[in-house]
Parts: sequence; C-alpha cells; structure tokens
Amino acid sequence: MVRFHRFWAGLALVAALPFASIAADAQEPAPAATPATAAASPAEPPPPPIAVGHFAKRPAFWDAKLSPNGAMFSFMRHSNGEVQFVITDTTSGKLVRALAADPQDELDWYRWVTNDKLLLAVSTPGEFFREEVRYTRLILVEVSSGVMTRLFARSDVVEGDNVIHVAKDGSYVLVAIQQTIYDYPSVLRHELKPGGKISVVQDPRDGVWNWVADDQGVVRMGTGWFEDRFKVYYRPGAGENLKLVARLKESDTVDRYWDALSIVNGSDEGYVLSEGDTGRVGLRRVNFSTREVIETVYEHPEWDIDSVTLKDGKPFAAYYTAERDEVHWFDPAIAKQYRSLRKALGDGEVWVTSRAEDETRMLVYAGHESDPGVLYLYDPAAKRLQEISQFRPEIDFRALASPKPVQYTARDGTVIRGYLTLPRGREAKNLPLILMPHGGPYGVRDKLEYNDEVQLLANRGYAVLQPNYRGSGGYGDAFFEAGAGQIGRKMQDDIDDAMDWAVKQGIADAKRVCVVGGSYGGYAALWAVLRNPERYRCAASWAGVTDWNKLLRYDRRYLTARVNKWWQARVRGDKTQDLDGVSPYRTAGTLSRPVLLAHGTKDKRVPISQYNIFEKAARIAPVPPQTLVIKDEGHSFSSPENAQAWYEALDGFLAKHNPADPAPATAAAPPDKAPAAAQ
Repeated sequence: MVRFHRFWAGLALVAALPFASIAADAQEPAPAATPATAAASPAEPPPPPIAVGHFAKRPAFWDAKLSPNGAMFSFMRHSNGEVQFVITDTTSGKLVRALAADPQDELDWYRWVTNDKLLLAVSTPGEFFREEVRYTRLILVEVSSGVMTRLFARSDVVEGDNVIHVAKDGSYVLVAIQQTIYDYPSVLRHELKPGGKISVVQDPRDGVWNWVADDQGVVRMGTGWFEDRFKVYYRPGAGENLKLVARLKESDTVDRYWDALSIVNGSDEGYVLSEGDTGRVGLRRVNFSTREVIETVYEHPEWDIDSVTLKDGKPFAAYYTAERDEVHWFDPAIAKQYRSLRKALGDGEVWVTSRAEDETRMLVYAGHESDPGVLYLYDPAAKRLQEISQFRPEIDFRALASPKPVQYTARDGTVIRGYLTLPRGREAKNLPLILMPHGGPYGVRDKLEYNDEVQLLANRGYAVLQPNYRGSGGYGDAFFEAGAGQIGRKMQDDIDDAMDWAVKQGIADAKRVCVVGGSYGGYAALWAVLRNPERYRCAASWAGVTDWNKLLRYDRRYLTARVNKWWQARVRGDKTQDLDGVSPYRTAGTLSRPVLLAHGTKDKRVPISQYNIFEKAARIAPVPPQTLVIKDEGHSFSSPENAQAWYEALDGFLAKHNPADPAPATAAAPPDKAPAAAQ
C-alpha cells in the first residue's frame, strides 16, 4: 500500500474526491505515513535523482485550521504567484471563500474568532526612518458575507497586529498598539464589526512594550525595559491602579528568563515560563503581586520548555525540543489519544494542529525528518483518519534519507551534538561529506526535521553532518555561554572536529569534505577554507558574513540599545579580541579553494555589502569565487524560483568540485513505485 498522491477537493478547487481513510487505533503503523528506512546499505540501490525544482517548491498549503464548530476548514496556499486564504466546507471540501491580498502585501497569520469571523494579519512593505520595514495591520473577515474590514485607521505606526485578548463571544479584540510613533503602546479595544467603536482601555507607560490581559479582558500587567531596568507593572483587578512590583537591573541573575503567559481572573495568580534553580525554563504558577513562585507545574529534566498552550485558563500542553519537537500533555486522556495517533501513524512527528471546540473533529499532521508530511482529518469518536493532502506531493518520500542524532567530543572536551544524514543505497564508508553549520549563530540549533537542502545533497550521494556547535540553543546555559566571543575560534574548532569525527568513524573521505551554509553558516563555510584550506575541498556560502566589525556597526541602526549591547558582547566576548582576525574578507585574496559566493540584493539581515567586499578582495585570489547574486531577494528565499537558483548553483558547484561517487548505471527505483504524479 502507498499513500494516495492527490489533493483534497478544497485544495485543488475541483470536484470532491473521496478521502483515504485509516483507523487511528490500528495495531500496526499505517504504511501511508511511515517513511522509508534510511539505512545506508550496499544491497539497496540508490534512489533515482529527484529534480532540484521539487526541493525548491513551497508546501502545497500551510497554516490549516478548523472553525470553532469544525464545519469549515481554512488554509493558506500559493496560486498564480499570489498567496490566497481559502475557506472550504469540511464535509464536502467545497469552496466557501477564497481571499487574496494585494500583490505587495503578505498574509502573515490568522485566527478564527467565531464560526463567522476571522482576524487576518497583513503586512505591507514601507520605510521607517529610512529603514525598510513591514507595516502590520489587522483585517476582520465575515465569512458569510465576505465583507473585509480594516481595523484601526492608517498611521505611521509599524506594528498593528499585537492581539492580547479576543472576547469569547467575538464582540471585541484588545490590541497593544502605539497611538503615535513617539508613544509606547497603549491597549485599544476594537469592536469586531464594520465601523466598530474603538476605545482606549490602557494608556502607555514608559518602557512597557508588553501588556497582558486576564481571561476576562482586563489589562493586568505590563513589562519592558526602561533606563537599563526591567520593569513589571501589575494591578489586582479592574478599576485598580497599576503598581510597579519589580525593577530589575540587567545584571540581576534572578529571573533571567521570565515570560508571563496568563493571569486568572479574580486572583493574583497565573502562569509564567521562567528559569528554575536548575537553569532550565519551566512552567510555573506564580503570584503576580509578589512575583513569588507558588509551584513548578512542569519542568523537563533536560530541555527548556519552548512554549505552553492553555485551555480554559489551565495548562493544556508544554512543548520542548529534544532531538525533535516533543510535547507534554497535562490531561491524561489527551496523552492517551496522542499515543493512539502515533501508534497509527508510525514513528516521527504527530501533531494535532487544530481542534473543533467540541473535539468532534481535529486536524492531524504526521511527518518525519525524511517525510515532508501529510495532513489528516481525524474523527475521535469513530477513530478514523482521513487523508486531506500531502504537503509536498511532488517529492516521493520513500526516496529520502533519514537523519540520525550523533555526538562527538571537541578538542577541549566539550560534547557536541548534531545530525548525520547518510545517502541511500551507498555504503557508509569513505563518502564525500558536506558539513552544514546552522545560521544564527546563538540560541539557534538544528533538530530532527525535514530539510530540503539536506535531502537534496543526500539524494546526490553526499553524507551531510549538521553540528550544533557551542553557543547553539537548547543545551543549557553553560553550552550557550561557551560560545561567547568564540566566532571563528572555538565555534569553528567544533566544525573542524565534526569533520575529524566523521573521518575517524570511516564515514567520510578526508579528501572530499566541503562546508555549506547560510548566514552564519555561510560565514563558517568561508572561514573554513580560509583558516584551514588543507582540510577542505570547497565551500558554498549563502548570505554569509565577511566583515564582523562592519556588520556590528550596521546592526546598531535597527537594534535597540539593550539588544545591541548584548549582541556586541556576545560576538566580541573579550573586548580586546580582534574581529578583523576572524573576518573572511581580510584574507580573501589568499583563497585557494573553490567557493560559491551567493547573496540577495535586498538582504537586510546581512547586507549585500558583505558580499561585495569579499568578492572584490577575492578577485586577486589564486582561485576567485564563483558568484551568484539574486536580484530583490532577502536573507531567506521568498520564492521557489530563487530557492531553485541557489540549489541548482550548489548542485552544479559540488558536482564539479567535490563529486559524489557515481550511482550504478541502472539504479532501480524504490519498491512499490509511486504514481507518476509524485515523481
């Protein structure tokens, strides 16, 4: 049995098709969602090459949700070069509404308010004090009539979609928004109807950017930095004055991470995410008036809690990242239901992404690091799953490779974790290796998840190793702090040591190792072949940093003073350290290894000037770089065409400068070949 390679009627906007169904309480994992095993075996022929364009394509749809009563199913999709917001009937799949933003606008997010009302957040490009920004605004959509109403008048304020409370009956919304660009945010109440009344329910306070309302819509707390102090204002209830209950210095070690989630109406209690004695971020119930912890509701012994969802004012689920994203359910019945779904859908990621209020219908995602995934409609009463659509139907998931967690010890004894992806159908011995350090660099990490670039390279016959070098997030404070001031130094050692580990294991051929990355990963790729050209055969950089001093000066233009101070200290570490000594442009003229240097002209994170100074300095190098400039592209790819341009350049560059071993001339396709539509 194979998955049905077809769209649900609502996605394709064609006549209704029957669903594919499986039982959620099946005794064996359903073949429909179980990805192929990725064990590299010489007995298994390599899978056929997958077209570069397939990896560059966008998901068929995203951000799918059910209406509160489950009768309607909504999602976003690309159609004829524009993003559409689509609403269909859940039972028949017939189109109810299809909305599109203006070509220059983007649909950022949406939420159902009632069965007939939605809020859409739309962003529009513009300038703010000569800096390019995106102005965000809210739009009310009435489903039955199709009427769309812009909330709040046009203004010069940049952020206009910070919703802090929505009335349960859908009658109004509270939004934290500046009334002028010179004010801190107020909280405005907007009636959710065309021409709805707007009123101020909370005036601004100096330094307060974050306002928190309780479950009845009473603004109870405000937090923010002002004059190098983190201030917390609080009121016990409606009609009472806000009082300053905390004023912490940046150097204070108490509550280094503190994020208020909710306040329970009629009490001073609520929930926060904060660090405990172990240094781990956990969910805690606190008294906001005294800021005392009443109890630790949930703290994982190894991993920080990333986020928490609440239902009816109580903790519903806590999410954290181990090797992949994981969840802790607070309701035993929900946990049992989740285990049943995982049993039916196989090992990997299984998420209930949306629920009807009465729990009669759910949307369930099932995927894997070697499977882009499928969306199902789940009927808990009947314990039946109906396939709606694959997210990437053009990719045959059975031809993909499975990343595996690995760890090694760096030269100074630090344990480094990462992920190794071996090409299918090839012996895991003396393979060409691609080291792929992640971007960021600080507080970011790779995990077990589907990655187009990794799968493209594995499909071409490369082993891919993604090291979570020191400074990466998710491994505790000590590991995070170990990266301070170590850009181009110990952080780069960790990447070199990843290569040594793979060679020592016999997996990689020491003479066929290249480094590929984007943003900070692009910097690390360039620095690898300049710092240690004897190690590496080539490097490919998308949007890589080449001059750290220049980038830090650029960053001052848009970072707040406090964030800029943190970022400067994080990068520089010891103020006496020389950043020119770890900036690739300084030694670009000595480049002796092939390099693919690529950038977008509209990149605001790492500006095109970083590309320009390296390219100019490298013109005299023994081996000048191959270049790729994508017009009007930003820091990440905004279109499949631009992603494909990078992937094609990378594919051709590696084939020329670090070719993989040729596959057998008559490589067989994986067994149980998929229909032509999936090729």
